This record gives sequence, C-alpha cells and structure tokens, in this order.
Amino acid sequence: MIPGLPIRGRFRGGIVTRNDDLYIAIKTLNGKYYILSVLLLWAGLLFADDIRFTASASKTQVATGEIFEVTFAINGNADRFAPPNFSGFQVVSGPNVSTSMSSINGSTTMSNSYSYDLVPTREGTFTIGPASIVANGRTLNTNAIRITVVKGQPAPQNSRARQNMQQADEASDASSADISKLLFIRALVDKTHVYQGEQITLSYRIYTRVPIMDNQVDKLPELNGFWSQDLTDQKQNAQLKTEVYNGQRYNSVDVKQTILFPEHSGNLTVDPLGMTFIARIPVASRDFMDQFFGGSYEDKKLKLKSPPVTIHVNPLPEAGKPEGYDGAVGTFSIKAAVDKTSLKSNEALNLNVTVTGKGNIKLLKNLNVVFPADFEKYDPKITDTITSKVNGIAGSRTYNYLLIPRHQGTYTIDPIKFSYFNPTTGKYVTLATKPFQVNVAKGASESNVTALASADKQDIKLLDKDIRYIKMGSANLSQEGDEFLGSGLYYLLLLLGPVLVVGAFVYRKWDEKNNSDLIKVKSRKASKIAAKHLASAQQQLINKNQKAFYDNLFKGIYGYLSDKLNIPYANLDKETIAAALKAHQVSQSLIKQLEDTLDLCDMARYAPVTGIEERDVFEKAKTMINDIENEI
Repeated sequence: MIPGLPIRGRFRGGIVTRNDDLYIAIKTLNGKYYILSVLLLWAGLLFADDIRFTASASKTQVATGEIFEVTFAINGNADRFAPPNFSGFQVVSGPNVSTSMSSINGSTTMSNSYSYDLVPTREGTFTIGPASIVANGRTLNTNAIRITVVKGQPAPQNSRARQNMQQADEASDASSADISKLLFIRALVDKTHVYQGEQITLSYRIYTRVPIMDNQVDKLPELNGFWSQDLTDQKQNAQLKTEVYNGQRYNSVDVKQTILFPEHSGNLTVDPLGMTFIARIPVASRDFMDQFFGGSYEDKKLKLKSPPVTIHVNPLPEAGKPEGYDGAVGTFSIKAAVDKTSLKSNEALNLNVTVTGKGNIKLLKNLNVVFPADFEKYDPKITDTITSKVNGIAGSRTYNYLLIPRHQGTYTIDPIKFSYFNPTTGKYVTLATKPFQVNVAKGASESNVTALASADKQDIKLLDKDIRYIKMGSANLSQEGDEFLGSGLYYLLLLLGPVLVVGAFVYRKWDEKNNSDLIKVKSRKASKIAAKHLASAQQQLINKNQKAFYDNLFKGIYGYLSDKLNIPYANLDKETIAAALKAHQVSQSLIKQLEDTLDLCDMARYAPVTGIEERDVFEKAKTMINDIENEI
C-alpha cells in the first residue's frame, strides 16, 4: 500500500502460478532411501500452506485528531476480507488494498494488505478487534490491537463531506473538463543525456486531483537496452505529497522507482507504464444541500500510460582509454591488503582487494591481477556490500584471492590497477594499489611438491593427508537379516507412505467439491459471520455505546441476509428481503418482526432512542436469526 493515497487495488508485478500436481522421480538405491523420500513428501504436503494473517498499527499511542494507519496483511491469496469494528475511531480512508509479489531463486510469493487511515474521536484506551479472511477454504483471524488515545486536537467532523466539497470546487464540472488534466502518469528521469554505463534514476509518478477507487498495472515497462535494478525499499519510502505541475496543484506519489544503466550508445526509449484506474469524478452539484452532503460523483474507468521518454546515450570516448579498461563508470576508489608478509612454502596467503564507489559497481568484472609464477592461485571469492537508493547504487565489492607459494624466496605482488570513466569530468581515471613484498621460508615438505594447475579448484587439501591409509581392526559388519531392512516394520512403513498420499488426495478432492459452490458456502457460513457482528454489538451494549450497538446489530442482520439469500449487500432493502423470505416460505409474523427490528436499528443509527431496552432488542435479533435459519 502507498501510505496516504486512497488507492485500492492490485499492483501486479508478475504472474503467480500454483502447481496442483506434484511429480516426484525417486531413484531408489535401496529401501531406506525410498522410505525417506516418501516421508519427506508427506511432510511437504502437511506444511505446504503456511499462511499468516496479521494486524499492525503505525502507532499504538495517538492524540485525538491525529491520523494513523492500521494494516491487515496476509502472505498468500485470500478473499472475503471482513474488517473489524472501528468503534471510537473515524475512518478517513480505506480499505486501501495493496498486492505485492517477490521472486527469489525461482520461488514466487505474493502478499496482500488492507489498510485504513483512522482518526480517534475521544480519549481513552480502545481495542480494535480481529479482522477475518478466507484462505484455501479456511477462515483466518488477526490479533486484536490496543490503541491508547491521549488529548490532542479535536477530530475532524464530516471530513468526507468537506473533502468532497473541496474536490468539487477544484475539479468543477468534470463531465466537460479534460480528464487527462485530473489524473495522469509521468515517467521522470534525473537526466536525459548520459554516457554508456552511467546510472539514471527513473520514477513513475501518479498525479491526481480526484479520488482513486481502484487501480491495477496493465503492462510493466520492458526497459530494453538498459540494465535495471528496482529499488527494494520503494514501498516503504513511497509517500503522498502535494506538487504543483503546469500551474495546478496535484497529489502525487511514485509507484515504481528503478535505477537504469544504458548498455549501449544511441537514443534509447524508456517504455510507458500502463495502468487502469477507477476514478471518482465529481460532477456539478444541483443545490446547496447536495453540495454539503458530498455532491454528485461518477466512477469512470480510465486506461492511462505514461508518455515515453528518450534517453540520449553518448558512447565512451576512445581518447585516453586505458589498456585493459573493463567498462566501470562512476566514481571509485581501490585498496588492497594481505593477511601476512612472511610465511613458509605451501602455506596459504590471503589477498583482499576492495573497490568502493558509486556507479555500475554490480557490473564490474574480475580484476586483472598478475601474481608470481611460483604462486598457485584460486578464483577470487567476491563479496558485495551494496545499497540501492533513489540517488543511485553505491557500496563496495571485495575480491578475496587465496594464494599458496610453492617454493622459498622473496616475491613481489605487483600493484593492481583499476580504471574507470568519470561521467562528471568526462575523463578516464586509473588507480593502483601499493605493491606487497612476501618472504617465503622453506617448508617441511617443499621437496615433494610439484606445482599444480590452477583451473577449477574448489577446496584446499593438506598435501600430507590427501592419501588415507587402510583402516585396521573390526569393520563392524553384520549378518543379513539382523538390521531394519527386510523386517515387518520395514514393509509396514513402505506401505504407509502411499496410503497417506492417497488419503491426502481423496481429502483434497472432497474439500474442493464441498467448497466449489460459493453461493452455498456463503449461505452455510452466514450465521457464523452474523455471530461475529452480534458479538461486537454485545460488547458495545456492555460499553453502553447505543449508536455503535445498533450499528453493529444492523450490519449483522443485513450481512446475514445478504449471504443467506444470495442478494448483493447494496441491493438489500425491506421489500427485497420480504420477497426473498416469502419465497423461502418464512412465516409472515417472523418477516414482520424482522422489518420492525431493522426499522428500529436504522432509526437508532441516526438519532437517540429512548424507552427501549437494548438487551431485549439484542436477544430478539439472535432469536430471529435462529428462527430464519431453522425455517429456511
């Protein structure tokens, strides 16, 4: 989610697939390996769906009138998200839905989050109850969050109406206005004239003067001709800000930021980012009361693309190019160190060379290092300490060379040269480390050593222990039949694995069939969803919060009827409910009792109700739901 921007939807950066069938090829060396493979398969089936649904708040102590954010996150695919009751708080934005995807070493994971911007209305200690969601046929609940509210500025009243009036004033009558001036995307780069290999910061920025109700990415830019690095912390750093563009004030936010390095010279094009928005466009208000209560709006679906941007890439100059230059562009420094300067032959020596700077450091190749002929060397171990930020990629790369001198003598490791091109000055720079003198004394086994080739070496073995002697004594042999292999338990476990796999397959088919009809699932679970709202209403009854009590009671009854009768929540009214219940042969007296209760709840949500015992109303609502459940 992008903090502060009222954008709900999915930001899809790739395609997630799920393997429904698992094929395992087991090359059986003996019975033990087969049993181990079957047991590992069963363990994988048991722990495949490790889904967590958590709740968090940006602050746990806030002042009245202060905006804070509550986020409900799940690390997998899910649906039917049900938020908790935000009693004691005013919802100023939400739910703002965000979907993210990451792929590491071929393993792809997806996470979703639902966030709300809340403002406390009074002082005290409040508990935000659990939210619920359905994942893989199971209902998950978050933890409760405790919020302490201290004295501060008074909470804004009717902030939604004032916001709508302000947006209506700014946008005027959008039906005749140019919508492209109310919502658009720009691709911004910090420079358009660069050298080959010089880093560029690219930001895709949304500009809006209207609320965005939903959004999704249609096409990610391919960025052909560039080596690119997406910024991993862009989601945390993305902030809504106010920006003046072409004389107009907009809300803007960067939705994608990338570091680019041109791979060749010429004119390269930064591809557009394509997105689909559902924007709420204000239209002309008919009268003062219409304007006061938020005016009139129209939700429009818009497909937008950022204009392409051309980058003019100059080739690296040939004049002054050092011999052995490998394409480093930026500003760098180099240093080297050895862990010892005196040792015996056949002992190991470590040479560390560190290149530090800002630029295309991730694209550096291996250094051209020349060592004495009597030194056996191994391919360097490379360690990166690199950070990617909006202002560029910077850090260090360390090359660790393992060297083994084979004969005694005094040797010199020549200076290591490193060249780079500085795009600021337009010139090449060559750096060099200091030389190292290494004194090698005669080792104990030097006379038996023959110099070895250095290709494809992986590990170092001690030369005096690379031949193992024949083991003497008992070999701990056993007769056939004395071990586990071939026993009754062996064959039992051999059969247990396939039986468990078949059982898991049968259970999966049953679960898919049982949950395939979403209408029946919603109807079957309607009473459980209603029970959660009634429990919240009962808590408000204990807290003597009459308005919140009737509000939760109303939501519980309406939510139950929506799921049970398969009627969209927005289409529910008393006439529709009565007709649907009659079609299910519910008694007329029970329908009349339900209508009276809904009228009472609706009236109590907007004006105080006196002379009625709320506990009797609560018990009456529970009884009605049970009676409807029994009759249907």
